[in-house]
Amino acid sequence: MIKLETYIKGNYRKSIYQSDKGYVIGLFKVRETNDEELEDYINRTITFTGYFYELNEDDTYIFYGEGVKHPRYGFQFQVGSYEKVKPTDREGVIEFLSSDLFPGVGEKLAFNIVDTLGDDALNVILKKPEDLNLVPKLTKKVADKIVKILKKYEESHEIIVYLNDLGFNTKEALSVYGEYKSSTIKVAEDNIYQILYDLNDVSFSKVDGAALKMGIDRSDKRRLEALTLQVLKRLTYQNGDSFLNKDRIKNGIRSYFGMNLSDEVLDEVFERLSDMDEIVIDGEDYYLREIYEAEDFIVNCLFNMTKKENKSVKKVDDLLKQMEENYGIEYNKKQKEAVKKAISNNFLIITGGPGTGKTTIIKAITEVYEHINKLDYDELVDSVALLAPTGRASKRMSESTDMPAYTIHRFLKWNKDTSEFMINEDNKSNVKMVVVDESSMIDINLFYSLLKGLKSNVKMILVGDYNQLPSVGPGQLLKDFILCDCVPIVHLDLLYRQDENSYINTLALEIKDGEVSDNFLNTYSDYTFLKCSSQHIKKNLKNICQQVLDKGYDYKRVQLLAPMYKGENGIDLLNKELQEVFNPPKVSKKEIKYGDVIFRENDKVLQLVNMPDENIFNGDIGIIRYIKTNKGQNEIYVDFDGNVVKYTPKNFASIKHGYIISIHKSQGSEFELIIMPITHSYNRMLYKKLIYTGITRAKKKLIMIGEPDAFLSSVYNDNEYIRNSKLLDKIKYKFEKAG
Repeated sequence: MIKLETYIKGNYRKSIYQSDKGYVIGLFKVRETNDEELEDYINRTITFTGYFYELNEDDTYIFYGEGVKHPRYGFQFQVGSYEKVKPTDREGVIEFLSSDLFPGVGEKLAFNIVDTLGDDALNVILKKPEDLNLVPKLTKKVADKIVKILKKYEESHEIIVYLNDLGFNTKEALSVYGEYKSSTIKVAEDNIYQILYDLNDVSFSKVDGAALKMGIDRSDKRRLEALTLQVLKRLTYQNGDSFLNKDRIKNGIRSYFGMNLSDEVLDEVFERLSDMDEIVIDGEDYYLREIYEAEDFIVNCLFNMTKKENKSVKKVDDLLKQMEENYGIEYNKKQKEAVKKAISNNFLIITGGPGTGKTTIIKAITEVYEHINKLDYDELVDSVALLAPTGRASKRMSESTDMPAYTIHRFLKWNKDTSEFMINEDNKSNVKMVVVDESSMIDINLFYSLLKGLKSNVKMILVGDYNQLPSVGPGQLLKDFILCDCVPIVHLDLLYRQDENSYINTLALEIKDGEVSDNFLNTYSDYTFLKCSSQHIKKNLKNICQQVLDKGYDYKRVQLLAPMYKGENGIDLLNKELQEVFNPPKVSKKEIKYGDVIFRENDKVLQLVNMPDENIFNGDIGIIRYIKTNKGQNEIYVDFDGNVVKYTPKNFASIKHGYIISIHKSQGSEFELIIMPITHSYNRMLYKKLIYTGITRAKKKLIMIGEPDAFLSSVYNDNEYIRNSKLLDKIKYKFEKAG
């Protein structure tokens, strides 16, 4: 095992926290260290963190890692690897054998064992257990117990070391050992790829690397099964498909692993994966089993919800009239229809473009539901769940309804230690009605998890606009629901949020219909198109942003969007230019370099991955509050609307500058002012849904800058990637079969 340089030696005292995956926060009495800075802690008890199989108070350990200062909990020792230290001196061995680890062995018997077998008694017992028969007054029953306990004591550490030597880190090794225990080495030697089928938290690259290190042939059938499944997973989640055909998978195997498999070999692999219940073969299409089952489950739930008898609800018109008077608004015919159907139906979709009143309707639905069911505020909160796929969208729901709203992950109580939702089929939520905003962003798997966590009598309302970009994950859920023509839908079409000199919502409607007028070159109170050649976009963007700052805008109110990361006008280069405008260097601002990026205090940053345990999600935007250096390690503290999250070098890649972000990442968010460059250099990413999504992020003002013909070509380009999905056909078949 490769050891980290710094170590502390001593005794485990107790655990303060321990997760199912072996993560421990505990107390440790330091006896020895090789780090001068840690010598002050000798003979003192300190806090440690790390992954462990088990820890015993009677054992002596060496922890390898580093000391860090946690902003909330103070000094801690972060353990990267560890080892047990067996006692070697006579007194130590006697004390060890007479400890609680060996019930039935008192100090006198332990003395006899050491006196008979010598100071090296522990190793003698492991190598020649029969020598215990030489110890006076030691029964066979107690001798067998000593051998069994000592072997188990050695086993866990030896297996962890074995896995470490194969390339697994301690966390991965603990996960593997936790699954197989004493059978770990046998499982690894029989088929190390079995780990991939049984565990979700160990990567293919680690297992494949270990297999090749063990001498497994690259064409071994066990490897072909594992890499074929890996390719199916990678391509499915890369493009949002629900299934793939054979040619796509063959090309993926060739592209990712440089292997050309014949149809005959691949068919054999598919059959074995099917027999293992890893995939489903549906004609000439190949599904990951979980997605196939998710589709079927969703179809059945949708059918059951829509086929339940609708409730006849009175007084809705009176309540809406009262609310109109209270709030000084007027609901149009479609909005009233949406509220009535939401109250009476068990399932409803409310769809419409920007400015059609979707958010207004959610507030109206919750208030009418509250009055109809005679609930007080606390009862309403317990009965109704307002959900969205992103943190920003859920926050927007909460602000508009004066009720708590949550991300779906948070509502389902994602557990980072088990990688599972705590609200599930075995522990369902008691809510009576669920309203999901921005539902075009929900993929098959997340909706499947949501449905499993809800009781069968729940009411569900999905709100969204499927003309926006589809979900990042597999499927096109909202689109398939709307196109199936089997479920109740209300289409909101009357534009709000505009005056006679506004244009954003009108432009969105024109783009959706594919008929943009020449008006897009005019200037309105909420819209401007600035003509500019591709080579001058960078300079003009910086000028515009400086003007925006001079008018008092801050990073929360303004957002720049672009379709692509690479190229002269790509997000990566523009972020560097815009950093100079929004957050230039100052002596008072700390900064650090990570790769070719400089992170600086007050920088606007974008979150790139979901971190549910920190309550931040892909697409969330924050600001760097401060940067620290702790024990030679840089730390970045990012403020996400009051939620401050610490980043260390191992997860710096989870954030990037957010002055300009991709249109994909902006989905689910709204900004007061959107600035969006449009140029032919983005050509391969210019298509209608992308542009539509971009402009509909603008709440009050939209500035587009670039080449008008590039904008028009994007509006008339419907050539988006068509995802493989059978959900629509399955829904139609289910409803038609039922008549």
